[in-house]
Amino acid sequence: MPKHVKDINTINWVQGELRLAGSLDNRMIGLLKAIHESGSINQAAKNAGLSYKGAWQMIERANNLAPKVLVSTATGGSKGGGTVLTAAGLALLQLFTELEQQHRQFLQQLNHRLADDPTMQLLLKRLVIKTSASNQLFGSIAAIHGGAVNAEVSVALKGGEQVIASLALTELGALSLSVGDDVVLLINDPEMIVITEASDVSLSARNSLSGKVIRLQSDGVDSAVVIQLPSGETLIATITQASADALALTVGLPVRAVFKSNAVIVGVMPHQEAGVQRL
Repeated sequence: MPKHVKDINTINWVQGELRLAGSLDNRMIGLLKAIHESGSINQAAKNAGLSYKGAWQMIERANNLAPKVLVSTATGGSKGGGTVLTAAGLALLQLFTELEQQHRQFLQQLNHRLADDPTMQLLLKRLVIKTSASNQLFGSIAAIHGGAVNAEVSVALKGGEQVIASLALTELGALSLSVGDDVVLLINDPEMIVITEASDVSLSARNSLSGKVIRLQSDGVDSAVVIQLPSGETLIATITQASADALALTVGLPVRAVFKSNAVIVGVMPHQEAGVQRL
C-alpha cells in the first residue's frame, strides 16, 4: 500500500513563534486570555494546561517585568473575589493578538515565496521524505522498459550512475511514473552486498555502484560499511563481521555496493502524485 507524504505546497518551511521582551510568548498570552475569559486563576490554569502553582508563577513574573500590573486578584467581598486583567493586561492581550496576526501573515508570505521558487523547491522537497530505509538516493527516471508482467525502471543518479528498479505493471501505473520524473530510491542496508574491486566474482544482481569505504562501524557481530559514491552521496551496507574481516575492509578501500533490482523501493517526489511504493 502507498505511504502518503505531504504535498510540498502545504508545508510550512519557515516557522517561528512570536515572543515579546523574551518572555511574553503564546503560553503566557494564552494564560492571560484564559483569565480574561474565566475570571478565575484556577480555571484559567486548567484551560491553559498549567498547574495552579505554575500559573501563579507566570503571573507574578509577568507582573514584575511589566511597567504596570497586568493581572489583578481580589479576594472576599459580596461576589467572592476573582482574577481579572487590568487595563494594561487587556492592552497587552490586544497588542499581542494583532502582532500575532501580522506575524502569521509574514510567515505565510515567506512560505509562498519558497513554494514559488523552483530552486528552493529542489533543495527543500527532499526533506519531506521520512522513511526507515537506511539508504536514500535521488534521481530522475531515464527509461522505462515494460514486460508482460513487470517493468524495469532505469533511474539516473545525480552523479551519472544508473540504478535499475523492478516493479509490477500495476505498481507502475499506480505511481504514474514517466521518463523525466524525479524519484527517490530507498534501499535497506541488509539488502546490499559489498565486494572489493579486486574480487573475481559473478553476481546476478542488476545494480553495482562503485565507491570507497569512508567509515566502518562494528558491534562484534555485524559491521556497517559506509560507502561514498563519486557524486558524494553515501550508502550503508550491513554485513557480518566475518565477511568484513574476510574482505579486509579498511577506510579508503575501493568497493562496490551490489543489490538486486527488486530490493529497491521507488517513491515519487512530493510535487507529483505523493506516495511511496514497495516493489
